[in-house]
Amino acid sequence: MTEDRTGAAAVIPEIDLTDMRVIRDPFTSYGEIRESSPIARLTIPGIGPVWLLTRHEGARALLGDPRFGIRSESFLRPGVPEDCLPYMRTMSEMEGPEHVRLRKLVAPAFSVRRAAEFRPRIEPLVARLLDELPGHAEGGVVDLMRHYARPLPIDVICELVGIPHADRPAWREYGAVIASGSGQGLAEALPGIIGGAKEALARRRADPGDDLLSDLIRAHDDDDRLSDTEMVTMVWLLVLAGQTPHNLIGNAVAALLAHPEQLAALRADPGLMPRAVEELMRWCGPVLLAIPRYAREDAELYGAEIREGDAITAAVAAANRDPRAFPDPDRLDVTRPAAAPHLGFSHGPHFCLGAALARVQTETALTALLERHPRLALATAPEETRALDPGTWRLTSLPVTL
Repeated sequence: MTEDRTGAAAVIPEIDLTDMRVIRDPFTSYGEIRESSPIARLTIPGIGPVWLLTRHEGARALLGDPRFGIRSESFLRPGVPEDCLPYMRTMSEMEGPEHVRLRKLVAPAFSVRRAAEFRPRIEPLVARLLDELPGHAEGGVVDLMRHYARPLPIDVICELVGIPHADRPAWREYGAVIASGSGQGLAEALPGIIGGAKEALARRRADPGDDLLSDLIRAHDDDDRLSDTEMVTMVWLLVLAGQTPHNLIGNAVAALLAHPEQLAALRADPGLMPRAVEELMRWCGPVLLAIPRYAREDAELYGAEIREGDAITAAVAAANRDPRAFPDPDRLDVTRPAAAPHLGFSHGPHFCLGAALARVQTETALTALLERHPRLALATAPEETRALDPGTWRLTSLPVTL
């Protein structure tokens, strides 16, 4: 129970993550809860009841609050080959000094400046994918998720890690498996990913270049350096993180084609693209819920008593459309000036390390696609191919006419 402004007890709203209304339209469902209460109870299958912060101010505060931490258990994945397990525990599952140390070492390799320097390496990859689109003749139909949004992040990883061209088709398959969320497929793909990362690391140790893996090899703080296990794990984390630009590009294209006035504004002024990507991440970003945190101590939030060990998360889909933070938040506006920071890349110690790289990829992919195909149009309503995924707003396919 919480108290309303009159001091009377107020019922904490509840939301069920298996409710199809929530799954099909999370922005409306979470938005209704947000307007009724800053805190709610969310039932998540496999986890149980979870406290849910629904408004931007509270969600952002939670993501930086040291009273709530992430549990480092997810690296114990069933079915993962034994020799791959040492590489499964990534930075996203670390806390405290361990996390601070690793993040400090790798941060320069993922800086805004470094991501901008990689743009000329990304542009040819984008152009090649556009050249290879099936049905590329004017009026042809193509699935942009399968042939463009999905392979691009893996192609970028291969380029920046130094995977040989002969091995890259296999890595595209690995990326497709990760995107599908297949448990058995994941176990089968992992040996190839880990083995390829080890081989790439050995090559770069012998012959450093101008790429991300070489940056990680050179990373040091006094006498502290990354171990080989930590560098291979970073490659695995990159593969996982590649799902964000993959899904963001698909969502962004669908949103722009469904809002022709916004698409026209972007075509008229391509310089708006960086601002547009931020707005698209806010309005239709793939992250619906933050990774759950767990209370390290008893705490009170908005009148609710949080007990030590309780799970709590942030409704990113609600926070990013909170009218207290964003004027007219349900309207997509690629010219929207910067206001409150969106939470699409999280906040606090676990702010997405690859955010700058994801932004550059998305900007490059959208710019090139819109330039190359001025008559681009939806061939199917996005609602028909929307994944029924309660944690990620994503498309399984995106048929368009060129």
